[in-house]
Amino acid sequence: MPNYLIAFNDEWVPPQTTEQLQTKSQASMAVLEEMKQAGVFVFADGGIDASTALFSVQLRGGEPAFTDGPFVETQEHLGGFTVINVSTDDDARYWAGRLALSLDWPQEVHRFPGGVEDIIDRQTAEGE
Repeated sequence: MPNYLIAFNDEWVPPQTTEQLQTKSQASMAVLEEMKQAGVFVFADGGIDASTALFSVQLRGGEPAFTDGPFVETQEHLGGFTVINVSTDDDARYWAGRLALSLDWPQEVHRFPGGVEDIIDRQTAEGE
């Protein structure tokens, strides 16, 4: 089965009071618990911003060069994410919708192959 990354960008979230964030945290944690009960939950983390970036790496002269902090200074940062393992895009839509409702801000979904079988199936379907 494929894995799906459900994520939101800090820039998409309007300013929140502490009380609002606590309420939304409780609501989203309830959805994560439902994901666990359904057996689709893989991993989640929230409250991510530029301050959580330990270091960045880019190539310089063919060698990795590390710098402390985020790659660029920008307002746009991943705010949080959840990884689920479900069999269909419709299932991913369901859980992303549940998170969007609980948090009241947009979510973006990316699909990743869930294993060797999925990669082989996809290559076969594409005629490779």
